[in-house]
Amino acid sequence: MSSVLDALWEDRDVRFDITAQQMKTRPGEALIDCLDSIEDTKGNNGDRGRLLVTNLRIIWHSLALPRVNLCEYTFRISYMFKLRGQTEALYILTKSNNTRFEFIFTNVVPGSPRLFTSVIAVHRAYETSKMYRDLKLRAALIQNKQLRLLPREQVYDKINGVWNLSSDQGNLGTFFITNVRIVWHANMNESFNVSIPYLQIWSIRIRDSKFGLALVIESSRQSGGYVLGFKIDPVDKLQDALKEINSLHKVYSTNPIFGVDYEMEEKPQPLEELTVEQLPDDVEIEPDEQTDAFTQQDREPVFSEELGLAVEKLKDGFTLQGLWEVMG
Repeated sequence: MSSVLDALWEDRDVRFDITAQQMKTRPGEALIDCLDSIEDTKGNNGDRGRLLVTNLRIIWHSLALPRVNLCEYTFRISYMFKLRGQTEALYILTKSNNTRFEFIFTNVVPGSPRLFTSVIAVHRAYETSKMYRDLKLRAALIQNKQLRLLPREQVYDKINGVWNLSSDQGNLGTFFITNVRIVWHANMNESFNVSIPYLQIWSIRIRDSKFGLALVIESSRQSGGYVLGFKIDPVDKLQDALKEINSLHKVYSTNPIFGVDYEMEEKPQPLEELTVEQLPDDVEIEPDEQTDAFTQQDREPVFSEELGLAVEKLKDGFTLQGLWEVMG
């Protein structure tokens, strides 16, 4: 079994000039907000770009050269606050692979608070949902002998009489298998527990131990590389538990639940809604025919006895008396 974490780098690394494929959202990742007219003031000063906020990361790329000037920033942010001057800017301090990074994002069009509300709110949602992604020891997992479920979490199996083999004599407890993680707690002391998200499982198999056959779970290196053993009797029940965990882990790998659920209260309207259909003008255009006796061209002059002078010959059907009536 390989961990989903093997390929997950979006919320851990800071990368520059990434490819268009790396910009695409991975399974379980969702685009929350898209902000135009954002400048990467420190790295690409004067270059207008676009800021994308997902449930795992922040992406900025240049609008002029999206393939070249393209940066990616993790959501493992150390500090984040507003800078005030002639305009407001978002200052982010983060760390990746023992290297510190500082970023300053400025909204070229002032007056919109979304640069701050979107990033800060999604970051808060990320920080408060670590139970989905991190291995936890001795956490507040159990209440009234029942697992405290996370949003969108479902319990698929509960196994009583499971021994934790972390000590020489073992500890008797209860096993929970959900769609997000595996949880064990001691029956005598509920605070003695462990929560292992599928995201952090490196391998899970049945191995022989001094207590007999046991379910051995090895966590990822990022979570500390723990090796945890659990004894489930009888053997048929142990094999069924392994089969069920492998099946749920496979489903989870296809569409991970990262736990960062956030929706914008005021989403920007799509371009289709902002485009107004142009209605035809309510005007009738007459054929290009001259019907005015005054505008008829190239008529020969004739002598008018009524006026005593030469005038243009009138079109058939028109009289001087009729034209005077129109003028009056």
